[in-house]
Order: sequence, then C-alpha cells, then structure tokens
Amino acid sequence: MSTLAASWLPLTPGERAVALEVLTHGPLSRTEIARRLELSPGSLTRLTKPLLESGLLIESHLPVEEFATAAVGRQGRPSQPLDIIAESRHFAGFKITADTVYGVVTTLRSEVVAQHSRPLTTHDPHEVADLLHDMADAFGHDFPQLAGIGIGVGGRVQERAVVAESAFLGWSDVRIAELVEERSGLPVVVENDVAALIEAEAWFGAGRGLERFAVLTIGAGIGYGLVLDGKLIRSSDDGRGVGKRWIINPNGPLTPDGERGSAIALLTIPNICYQVQAATGREVDYDEVLALAAAGDPVASRVIDEAARGLGTLVAQIANFALPQKILLAGEGVGLVDVAGPAVEEAISANRHPLADPIVMETKVSDFHQWARGAAVLAIQVLVLGAKEV
Repeated sequence: MSTLAASWLPLTPGERAVALEVLTHGPLSRTEIARRLELSPGSLTRLTKPLLESGLLIESHLPVEEFATAAVGRQGRPSQPLDIIAESRHFAGFKITADTVYGVVTTLRSEVVAQHSRPLTTHDPHEVADLLHDMADAFGHDFPQLAGIGIGVGGRVQERAVVAESAFLGWSDVRIAELVEERSGLPVVVENDVAALIEAEAWFGAGRGLERFAVLTIGAGIGYGLVLDGKLIRSSDDGRGVGKRWIINPNGPLTPDGERGSAIALLTIPNICYQVQAATGREVDYDEVLALAAAGDPVASRVIDEAARGLGTLVAQIANFALPQKILLAGEGVGLVDVAGPAVEEAISANRHPLADPIVMETKVSDFHQWARGAAVLAIQVLVLGAKEV
C-alpha cells in the first residue's frame, strides 16, 4: 500500500463516520456533523482531532456567510466548516469489457479529471494485469498522488479481490487484484461492475442521502441493486445474471440470450437489435433502432414499444416490493425512455395501485467511462473506510 494511503489508516468506526459524512456531504459545520451523527460537541472534537492532524479533514476557508444557517442562534465567532481537499488524492478506476479497458482518474470526491481507453487483445489474466498497470502508470505521471485502483468486471466477484466467474472474459477464480497490486504497488479493489456503479451513485450521485435507493441498469445485460441505509444489499445472486430469469411477459420475445419474455430478452441492447434484424434482414445498431422508432418505422417502433412497456413493468415491480425512495435507470440502453417514455409511464401505472405514491425515477445514460468511475469509488471507499469489505 502506498505511503499516502497508509497515512490515513487505521480509523476508528467513529472517525470513519465523521470522515464519510464530510466526504459525501461536506463542507459541513461542526454543529451539523454533530446533529447528523448524534454526537456531543466533546465527542465530535475528539473524533475530528486525528482526522485534522492526518490531513484527511481541513478547516475550510470559504466565506463564513455561506454557513450562516448553521450559526443561527449561537453566540460568538462561528467555527470554520470542515471539508476535504478533493484534489489531495487521486484514484484510478477501470471497467473491463470483452474488447476494451476503459480507465479514468477521479478526485477524492469522484470527479473525473482524466480518462483513456485501450483495446483488450487478450483475456490472459497476467497480460490484462500488465495492461491495467501500464494504464495506471500512465495516469500516475500526471497524477502522482494516485492512492488506489478500482476495477469493475462483469461477473461474480469474491472478497473484492477475486473474479470467481466472468463468462465474457473466460475467467474462473482469477486473483486479479493481487496481480495488479504486485505490478503497481497500490491497493487494488475489484468488484462486479454493476455493484461498483451503484456504490458510486449511493455515495456521490443520485442516491446520496437516501435510506432506500434502487438502481436498474440496461445495456449489454441487466443489472439491479438495492441500497438500504447507504449500504448495497449483497447476496449469492450477485453477478449471476438474474435478468435472464426475471420474466416480464411470458408471451414476449424469445432470443438467443434469454428466456422467453425475460428482462434480458426484452431490454438488452443486443436482443433489441437482434429482434429488428430478424424482422428486416439487415444489421442495425442500437442508436439506429432508436432513431428508426422515433421516426415511426413500424418494426423498430414495435420492438421499442414492447421494450418500454417491459421496462415500465419492471420499474413498477421494483417499486411495489422494494419501496425505494428513488429508482435510478442507468446504462447505455436507457435512451429508450427518451423515445418511448409514454409507454414506460403507461406500464408503470398499469402495474401500480392507483393511490400509490408516484415513483421518483431518474435516468442517466452511463458510458463505459462512467462505469470506470464507479470502480474508482471502490478505491475511495477502501481508503476512507480502511477495508475492502464495506
């Protein structure tokens, strides 16, 4: 582990709670931190002292008037708010696909400050580790404060270190974190790519501050996750491709990559394109399908309308059973909402009680560099929380 990363560890549970609150919601006055964490002023002073001494927290020099609300009703000079210097550490994040590695560098608050991609010409674990090291090393020339590496992989990951199974890479029990750590000398954390994206949204994005938050991703596959009290719910189903068995319409399309009428069959980009190609006899990409549907092409419109209704049904099912405060739709495939939004809404209404609360839904088209950003957040978590299992 690098000296920079090690200088912040270990933190006590109380110190971690304070650091995390400031990282994800700061700058915050001491009064506000104490209120959020239900701490006495003395306890907060005790917890913040080592964080200030280590440089993890700083007293912000922003104008005091910006924090006047926190000072209302108090006597004397208001204390300076506590914050984190986002640029004090940088993190590399990588998303591995079948043919490309997408990489980013983020600040401590997950702002992307650089990005790059390289073709992946082999799936040999040692050669993939060499490529990841080369990309991280290139990033390190411009960002010498690089403190950790996160890697997102489609498939099942154990202990945030071992790719237990990844069909598209042909990997089984590959200790990729260890291979990259040996080459880079930096702490490395590995996670299922959907889980990484969800962690990023829970800490720094659409789910920040929410107690119950669900994410549904649509792209080459289907991903789903539920966050409760800021933590992603984990199970043995993680990374096993539940979309293939998530049946939305038993009379729906049958495709090579999913059970009849499954979420995979209805909603994934390859299968949407397959359905249009099967009907027209010509190859089409996803953007072309969406454009054709928007222009009223009958084949593309039928396929996209069916996908949109399937999406609305899926969203309603999630809302009915998980009761989230918000559902985020993410991934490369959510452009269908722009083209067929009314069909999505109609299906949601048809599958919800008429007096149920409206679903708070947000859409975010996530390219592969955004997935890589999610992986970088894993490294941020390890640095701040001090463990790969969070």
